Amino acid sequence: MQKIETLSQPSLSSHLRALYALIRKDWKQYWRYPLNAVSSVFQPLIWIAPVYFMGMAFSVNGKAIGFSQYSGTTDFMSFILLGTVLESFINAVFWGMGYALKNDMDSGVMESNWLTPIPRLLILVGHSVTNLLITAITSLGMLLFAGLVFGFHTSGDVMQAMLPIIPMMIGLYGFGFAFAAVVMLIREANTLVDVSSFLVQIFSGSNFPVNALPKFLLPVALALPLTYGLDAVRSLLIGTQTIMPIRLELVLLIVFMFVMLWIGIVTFRSLERRVRTLGTLGQH
Repeated sequence: MQKIETLSQPSLSSHLRALYALIRKDWKQYWRYPLNAVSSVFQPLIWIAPVYFMGMAFSVNGKAIGFSQYSGTTDFMSFILLGTVLESFINAVFWGMGYALKNDMDSGVMESNWLTPIPRLLILVGHSVTNLLITAITSLGMLLFAGLVFGFHTSGDVMQAMLPIIPMMIGLYGFGFAFAAVVMLIREANTLVDVSSFLVQIFSGSNFPVNALPKFLLPVALALPLTYGLDAVRSLLIGTQTIMPIRLELVLLIVFMFVMLWIGIVTFRSLERRVRTLGTLGQH
């Protein structure tokens, strides 16, 4: 009896096996539709193409002089491409957690998954990891094609640019946990994912310098940790002007990382208790 009880207790190895099973399942499911997988590389280029031609129309000898007054660089395409790549990672967390949770509701496996002896947050992380891996692969392919078509130039150290990316991505999971909890409560994902991810991308300056925002909206942008992450990465890779000294931005990213994780975990656990109390966990 003692041996059976010991084997039934969750452990780190069992959690890792569960995480691997979730990642493997989502990975196999994604590649069941290879045409969608291939189109995910070219789809961002379709949206970027009008931006490129419009930017060239307002450029002088291929340099966006007016744009440089806001950003510190005339290379508007490298600015936008970097924002597009980081924006895709934001979407990966939002869709990987929120929409995957809604899929579990619709397919009727939400309650059975919740009964497994693994942390609920681990399930959310497992759903997002596959999206992050796929996003990394497709973003690399997109940058290669975009570099050939539109031009993409970096002058900084890629490894050094990872310094702001790591705390930014970890802090983004705090957003994801809170977001998944709201999806679980209201049982709707599509509209919520579209609106929230769009607003976060707009206010964090993924496609334009945040100092171009109206003054009454600028405090909203400065309250988002993603703003400083995008700003720091661009500064380290293409030499743009930063909103604040880059060391201060890195400190803010680390602080935001812990704060957002705490807020996300507390929000998720609170709303999960609320949903279990209402008995609406498996409804959709």
